[in-house]
Amino acid sequence: MKKLNLYIAMAVTFTVAGCGGGKQEPQAILPPEKVSLLFPVKDELCTQATVLSSTQSTIIFKWTAADHATSYDVNVKNLLTQVLITQNTTATSLSLTLQRNTPYSWTVVSKSTESSVAPNSDSWKFYNSGPGTISYAPFPAELLLPALGQTIVATNGKVKLDWSGSDVDGDIINYDVYFGTKSDPALLAKEVKNSELEGVDAVVGQLYFWKIISRDANGNTSSSSVYQFTVK
Repeated sequence: MKKLNLYIAMAVTFTVAGCGGGKQEPQAILPPEKVSLLFPVKDELCTQATVLSSTQSTIIFKWTAADHATSYDVNVKNLLTQVLITQNTTATSLSLTLQRNTPYSWTVVSKSTESSVAPNSDSWKFYNSGPGTISYAPFPAELLLPALGQTIVATNGKVKLDWSGSDVDGDIINYDVYFGTKSDPALLAKEVKNSELEGVDAVVGQLYFWKIISRDANGNTSSSSVYQFTVK
């Protein structure tokens, strides 16, 4: 009988050890998700701002909450001066004072104290409305291909330039293409109707620079940044 009781006690001990004594696996750290931008709206004129003066107004930026994010970096760039404003917030909205009658782009980065992954939202452009303006210049063109610093292959000594233009008035009529081996490239093609130019002569091993001037029906123009690329 004593032996039977001993066997039962040992069995209970092993059972308890087997159920509760195992090492727990660490919980996986989930990176923050990408947010969706809400306001200011993409490629539109922002008139829902609090006017502070003839030159400044306050806009409330809004975006969706991202799962597993603990804060957000809001990046707003003046597309005329290329000055970038970055502010961090734990909310899903942020009030910023900006220059009126000025084009901007903005993005939101999701951040987490538990993860080094920080996904960026899409980039949206908008125009902060100004007094007495009835026609707005196009947004500076976005240079797509070749990208900044890219090395591309020339086909039969030719390359293709590809860009994207947008305008709150929707009245872009053409583009001037500047291209060359100097950091201030010369005019290559004037009043191009499409947002691409094929058959551009290029030499292997050469560094090239390019930019785009966008023009609307009212004669307003804007200049893109200057990008450089190498041909191989």
